[in-house]
Order: sequence, then structure tokens, then C-alpha cells
Amino acid sequence: MTAPLTPPHQPSPHEPWQTPQKGGGPGGSHPRNLLESPEERDLRADLGRAGIVCAAVTVAGVALGLLWLWLAPRVPLISDNTAVFLSDSEGEEAIGADGTFALLALAFGAVSAGLAFLFHRRGGVVLVVGLAVGGVLGSVLAWQLGTRLGPTDDVVAHAREVGKGVIFDAPLELHAKGALLAWSLAAMAVHLGLTAMFGPRDPEPEWGVYHGPGGAPVYGAGSSPSPSAGPAPSAGPAARPEAGPSSPEPPAPPSGS
Repeated sequence: MTAPLTPPHQPSPHEPWQTPQKGGGPGGSHPRNLLESPEERDLRADLGRAGIVCAAVTVAGVALGLLWLWLAPRVPLISDNTAVFLSDSEGEEAIGADGTFALLALAFGAVSAGLAFLFHRRGGVVLVVGLAVGGVLGSVLAWQLGTRLGPTDDVVAHAREVGKGVIFDAPLELHAKGALLAWSLAAMAVHLGLTAMFGPRDPEPEWGVYHGPGGAPVYGAGSSPSPSAGPAPSAGPAARPEAGPSSPEPPAPPSGS
């Protein structure tokens, strides 16, 4: 009596019902990138770039807030122990603070769009959306940082602390909330202009003449017909025009004697 050739713990290769191997085959599981289409890979890459740009622009809002706190004009106040008044009732410091924030945000938007285009050298809706969202988040961060690091918003306590007749600074405020969109608008406009002037362009088709079916010339893009199209059929005898009745040749002139 002979022992079976196949061990009991290994299935026979000819057995029709077998458990598939772990990993999907001898080569293991297929990489996910091999199963994705080129459009999906491009979208994944664009989303990654947009996320990085959005995060970087948001963090840059810290610099905007510090610059706004440093450059924004202060609104002077004074107290007489009973009320707090503007030291200069005709001053425009409050409007100047809003204008300073808007101008700084426009500059930050232009610089961020230029850096994003310099590093990526391409356009795309996803990247522009990342710039816009990051600009709004960075502006909000700058606004909150500037107001919290600036003079206290408890004006009454500040007036009692400094005393009667002493000029002190009012809290830093942003009255025009529309300035929070200046960064995003500038970034989108500058990035669009850079993409239009220096972005990659699709190659223009080469125009030429090739012969279509029947040998007729066709004018269009491409210098030759597509490979799927077979050779142009030659004109057969039926396509040739029939020759008309031949005219008799004129008689030769008589030779002189």
C-alpha cells in the first residue's frame, strides 16, 4: 500500500474548490494605484496640494495679525472719571485700522498666490479653492489674534487704571468685516492671471492635408489619416471617365516638289 503523493494539509492543484490565497494571488494584493484611473490619481494629487496650500495660508494669518497690530493706528480715548470720550473727535484712526487690515490682506493674498503658482506651476479649481479657504481662515485668525493681543476691550476698567485726564488706546477692532475676504479675492485674481500668462498650455494641432476615401484631399488637423482607416481605394476602371469618340487626324500637307 503506497502513501498519497499530496500531503493531507495541502490542497491538490487539480481540486476544483479551493480557498483563494491570502493577498489575492501569488503576487499579493494589487496596489491601489494600479486600480485607479489617471483622473482619480490626478484628483487625489490636486486635493493633497490644495490641502497643503490651505494649511500654509492659514498659518500665515499669524503674521498678518502681528503686522496689523503693529501698523494699525490707535484710537485715543480720555476719561474724566464719569465717562470716556474720544480724545480727537475728528480723527480717522478707526477707519485707518480697517484700511490697514485690508491692504495687508491684499498683499498677503498676492504673495500667497505667487508662491503657490511658483511651487506647483499649474492651475486647477481645487488649488484655487484651497487658496480661497485658506485666505478666509487666515484672515479670521489674524483678526482674532490682533484684537486679543491689542489693548483690552474693558474700556471702563482701563480708564480707571490710567486715571483722570490720561489718554489711552481704545481696543483694536475690525469694523468692516468685508475686509476678511480681501485675502481670498486677491489670491484668486493673482493666481488666475499667472496661470493665464505663464501656465502650461495644450499643444495646438498641426493642420495639414491628407487624402480621404476616394483620394479626395481633406483639410484639417493632423497630417495623415488615422491608422484605423485603411489605404484609400484606388480609382478603378469604372471610376475613370470614358473617352469620347476620337476625332480624325488632319491629313498631312503635301510635300513641295
